[in-house]
Amino acid sequence: MGTMLSVPLSTSGMFADAGPVMQEGETVAELKAVLREKVVSCSASVGVVGLGYVGLPLARAIVDAGYHVIGFDTDPAKVDQLNAGRSYISYIPDEVIAGLRDGRRFETTGEMARVRELDVIIICLPTPLTPNREPDLSFIVRNAEAMVPYLRAGQLVVLESTTFPGTTSEVLLPILERSGQRGGESLFVAYSPEREDPGNANFTTSNIPKIVGGQDSFATELACAFYSRVVHNAVAVSSTGTAEAVKLTENIFRAVNIALVNELKLVFEAMDVDIWEVIEAAKTKPFGFMPFYPGPGLGGHCIPIDPFYLTWKAREHGIVTRFIELAGEINTAMPIYVVGRLAAALDERFRKGLNGARILVLGAAYKKNVDDIRESPALTIMEILERRGSIVSYHDPFVAEIPVTRQHKQLARRRSIALSADEIEHHDAVLVVTDHDDLDYELVMKKAQLVVDTRNVMRRRAGDGPNLVRA
Repeated sequence: MGTMLSVPLSTSGMFADAGPVMQEGETVAELKAVLREKVVSCSASVGVVGLGYVGLPLARAIVDAGYHVIGFDTDPAKVDQLNAGRSYISYIPDEVIAGLRDGRRFETTGEMARVRELDVIIICLPTPLTPNREPDLSFIVRNAEAMVPYLRAGQLVVLESTTFPGTTSEVLLPILERSGQRGGESLFVAYSPEREDPGNANFTTSNIPKIVGGQDSFATELACAFYSRVVHNAVAVSSTGTAEAVKLTENIFRAVNIALVNELKLVFEAMDVDIWEVIEAAKTKPFGFMPFYPGPGLGGHCIPIDPFYLTWKAREHGIVTRFIELAGEINTAMPIYVVGRLAAALDERFRKGLNGARILVLGAAYKKNVDDIRESPALTIMEILERRGSIVSYHDPFVAEIPVTRQHKQLARRRSIALSADEIEHHDAVLVVTDHDDLDYELVMKKAQLVVDTRNVMRRRAGDGPNLVRA
């Protein structure tokens, strides 16, 4: 099965301009000592490759720890924007980026040749799935290959992208070693999974513990020394494979438990039992229960995707992950269930089907209070509704326009409409998909002919009413 992985192969001889190996007379022990001293003294120059929802907050935390950071991104618009002191992530204000720039400890570039200047290189690149639901490591591979001519002796490279066990040792390290550097001798490689929760005011990069696993004991020690200066706690594990498995386990745990409550919602609904009331009562138990909540489907880069990384790798070893795959099926089916509930509510209230119905979707982001639409169930729901003949609009205070994505091209450039009384009344139904805090739920309840709520936010924020249906 391993040959199915979406990783482009390199042509021979393309890395002839590899960086220098150790200088004559320099020992491995001396090289390690110099690099360790740079990391410990915060005099190391650090590069963050990929400045998205993981890389940019991480770069900020590294600067705050006292290091000089060079950010790398292939998008010239992002590079220009950051160098001008402006942010493109909603929960990182412009003044934060401007402050990093004013301190002269943060700069952004698209020139990979500047890898020569770095002592620590951190890779924070997306790892999506192919249309066949198989791992796509092409972003990691292309950027690693681009680094090879500029790698030099005495650098630490850390991969943070979520991936299957074996990626660091089987995919990344062999590419980096084409530079002439050798892992454990002149080049030190580790894996430390990102643990970002976009928009979470209580947990940010600096106060979330970091799991660290190195290719060898020195790489683990060095990466822990680095991260312990950036975050509150660095937790060492025995290998890169273990660290990779930790990340998958964390997200699979959430995916499976969300699938469980989604299925319970269907069962309890048939019994006329309120799943939300059940969960609130069950979580009063001080042991043995952890609350998870149902919803319209999974979103974000990690939870909908990570389980498939492990199931793909498991098949390589002849193992079928039935439990994980069943959870994926349940969660993937939730948008269809939501549309079905909306259709039934329209039919019951107005004897009107979805075809020709005007539907206002509240929320395009995958979770509340962020502008991140990756794998958002809202987009899937909008597409299903339009295929059923509905006329669909959306309102999201964080997503003014839906960008071009690989999965939802037909929704690209769709713009958010105003959440006004006139607009609400103009639609046959309002479908609540993302429960942003800054929405006028009372206005929605007062003016909407029908409200279908997938997040149980209406009762909490606006009370109950004859026009409210929960899905």
